[in-house]
Amino acid sequence: MLLDRNDDYYMDLALREADKAWEAGEVPIGAVIVHQNRVIGKGYNQTEMLQDPTAHAEMIAITAAAEHLGSRRLLDCSIYITLEPCAMCSGAIVLARLPRLVYGAKDPKAGASGSLYRITDDQRLNHRCSITSGIREFQCSAILTSFFAHLREQRNGNK
Repeated sequence: MLLDRNDDYYMDLALREADKAWEAGEVPIGAVIVHQNRVIGKGYNQTEMLQDPTAHAEMIAITAAAEHLGSRRLLDCSIYITLEPCAMCSGAIVLARLPRLVYGAKDPKAGASGSLYRITDDQRLNHRCSITSGIREFQCSAILTSFFAHLREQRNGNK
């Protein structure tokens, strides 16, 4: 596990993106992409707002970073995500050639970077990235737990 002294700072920025998702009524997951100590892409879940199943925080951040660099290859970049990426997002991380993935909370139901699958560091693929997990894990888990508790309360209150 490669630790960077800025991991906590950038995960805090990803958590701010997750807050935006919550405010929009989306599952609160946020992502930021950093190149040369500068955020060049950020995103939060927008699947409900856009009615697009691919509008995950990671996909939005990758699109913004690729546009910023003018390249589909995000070499020398790190992606910070509040929740372990799913199979789609892990695949996009590999295709974007991101060398480093940092995430907060594990996702035992859909995680594809360690929990269920290991797409981002699968030796059979043509690109792998280093993975650092557990950065601000408590906060990353807590926002999701609170969001779903809030949803359950709303549903139970509307019966």
